[in-house]
Amino acid sequence: MNSDNSKRIKNPLNKRIIRELKQEIGKNLAIFIFIAATIGFISGFYVADNSMKYAYDESFEKYNIEDGNFELSEKISDIVEEKISEYAKVYENFYIEKDIDDQRKVRIFTDRKEVNKVCVIEGEIPNEKNQIALDRLFAEKNKLKIGDNVTIGETDYKITGFVALPDYSALFSDNYDLMFDATHFGVGIVSKEQFDTYGNSKVYYSYSWKINTENPSKELNDKQKEEINNEIKDILINENAGIVNFIVEADNQAIHFTGNDMGSDKAMMTVLLYVVIVILAFIFAVTTMSTIDKESAVIGTLRASGYTKGEMLRHYIILPILVTFVASIIGNILGYTIFKQFVVDMYYNSYSLPTYETLWNAQAFVMTTVIPAIVMIVVNLLVLNCKFKLSPLKFLRHDLKKKKNSKALKLPNLSFMMRFKLRIIIQNIPNYTMLFIGILFASILALFGLMMLPLLNHSGDEIIEHMKGNYQYILKMPIEIDNENAQKCMIGSVINDIKGTHEDEITVYGIEENSKYFSDVKLKDSTSSVVVSEAILEKYKLKIGDTVKVKSEFTDKKYEFKIGGSYYYPQGLAIFMRSDKYREVFELDKDYFNAYLSDEKLDELNETAILTKITKTDMLKVTTQLTDSFGGIVPMMAGFAVLMSMLIIYLLSKVVIEKNAGSISMVKILGYSDREVSRLYVTATGIAAILSALISIPLSYIIVKELFYMFMVDFSGWVSYYVKPIVFVQVFSLTILSYIVVAALLYKKIRKIPMEQVLKNVEL
Repeated sequence: MNSDNSKRIKNPLNKRIIRELKQEIGKNLAIFIFIAATIGFISGFYVADNSMKYAYDESFEKYNIEDGNFELSEKISDIVEEKISEYAKVYENFYIEKDIDDQRKVRIFTDRKEVNKVCVIEGEIPNEKNQIALDRLFAEKNKLKIGDNVTIGETDYKITGFVALPDYSALFSDNYDLMFDATHFGVGIVSKEQFDTYGNSKVYYSYSWKINTENPSKELNDKQKEEINNEIKDILINENAGIVNFIVEADNQAIHFTGNDMGSDKAMMTVLLYVVIVILAFIFAVTTMSTIDKESAVIGTLRASGYTKGEMLRHYIILPILVTFVASIIGNILGYTIFKQFVVDMYYNSYSLPTYETLWNAQAFVMTTVIPAIVMIVVNLLVLNCKFKLSPLKFLRHDLKKKKNSKALKLPNLSFMMRFKLRIIIQNIPNYTMLFIGILFASILALFGLMMLPLLNHSGDEIIEHMKGNYQYILKMPIEIDNENAQKCMIGSVINDIKGTHEDEITVYGIEENSKYFSDVKLKDSTSSVVVSEAILEKYKLKIGDTVKVKSEFTDKKYEFKIGGSYYYPQGLAIFMRSDKYREVFELDKDYFNAYLSDEKLDELNETAILTKITKTDMLKVTTQLTDSFGGIVPMMAGFAVLMSMLIIYLLSKVVIEKNAGSISMVKILGYSDREVSRLYVTATGIAAILSALISIPLSYIIVKELFYMFMVDFSGWVSYYVKPIVFVQVFSLTILSYIVVAALLYKKIRKIPMEQVLKNVEL
């Protein structure tokens, strides 16, 4: 036992680990910091995501979230309520909507004590008139504080507290909006005494329901819930209850968008983590192979002395594993402290979430510590195992190539310096292949980050430019007004019924002849043929001549339209048809209309007659919210891409220089200066980096386009893919910037290579 311990202590391989760590401190420290930072952020994301997801899931029971809601044009009748009571209990959830100004509005409820209970974040619930508790996120976006006075509608309110409503974790004013808008739409709570002062004329008759269960502890399955929800819907339709809106809990974006987003973010972060780890593992393997090349004589001696291939292999993967494991531990500590709060702030900046508690996440530890170590082991074993298959004699002779080139590749008749650079590139193709993969990944990150804000700004500009009237009024019933600027039309909505697609609301326009707002739409005469927005063709991958299938939101009626043409309409998913065909398809009276388009505000319309008013602000919800959400992520992604480019270019260029140390020494002996030698080797790497960047840009454009489609396809709407030309220049410039910084570091390394280096490895 003692002799075995003594043997292990004297084992020269064990003694070399610390020395190798010190000798390659620059490389190891760079990889260590990068892994620790990456795992720190991902770990912090997992911890925050898991903790907040738990609080979100718990809120369904804690705050007794509804099973669905419907809105009626008038109060529910006793007969309808009695019939529904066989399946569910109905709760009043009336609200009013008031404007703060032309752009911002607040949906006001009374304190809910039975269903959709209120989570008080700070302050208290109002108990007097002229007091209001506002949604925390809406208040923060509009720089409102507790104790402030705010005018909403015609009333001055004092803010008594900040709240989160569980049925508005994502602030959607309409369930079929493309995106929530926490800046221009908020919710608030007032006392019952205050709510009674508004009068019935302005109240929206919204009702929530909770399904009856004989055994409260027994959960209904999805099929049973769907059957009950359909029964409630049928009762409302059959009794002509005047349905304005009907949303089951599972389809309510204001409730579920937050939870769905949390799940999708986690998958994206996991992919990001493992791609980074795999790339770093290959870089570690490549740099380790460079070390093996330098120490081949020592390895050959040790192998000839009796050390097995397995022992040598284990020795050379200890350092990568050690660096990865320690970096993972440090990263997890950073994740639970610094980075966790950063992610929490990102979520709270986008969603109106209840309070949460940080939870230990064992899965996060495994995914950010155990699995990266395993990935590092597997990749290094696969790469290094090929090297150690060579015989000890080959190591002693520095003959580490499995195959010999039969003859040198003949280069074109160029200058000596250019041929020398090309020879360096050809000899280091494996290293430069890894360089290309790393730059491609960094380009994808940089492009995705840098393109988003210009894309959203472009989308917003296009929406405003092509908006049909500055105001769109959708009416509860046809009302004639005397205003030459106002033009009648019909605006309705249907749900897409295309197999395998996300359920989206599609706006249907019935356009009057000689409409000045739609004069460029080439409408079709047939009721079965329509013009669709280009967004429909893009999202559902349809083309002119195909059939678009839709269904009514509140009935079982289905419609099929042949696509006779397309129209550029950046506002989203839309179908256009002549007004007479609209009335014929949807079985309406010949004089029916339900909307006005106007470039100016129509004061002639009574507020009680307006179902919905759509302005420029409403059209820009998606761009406003996504700009706000991505504002902090863009510089982070760009910075991460730059650091990754610098790390990859530096480490792989360092390998090239170390591999060619003898040649560099010989060139110096021949009289070339350090600057001239640097031009040969650093410029060769520069050529490889520039070529990689140029090839990566079109590839990253294609890859990001597919990623963007996957990102948008589950949204209730569409934003077309667009990359501003300057973004390509920015992505390319980031790679060049990385190379310039690395070139300065490599120049110093070349200067340190002595002339006598070439004499150290002379074969005898």
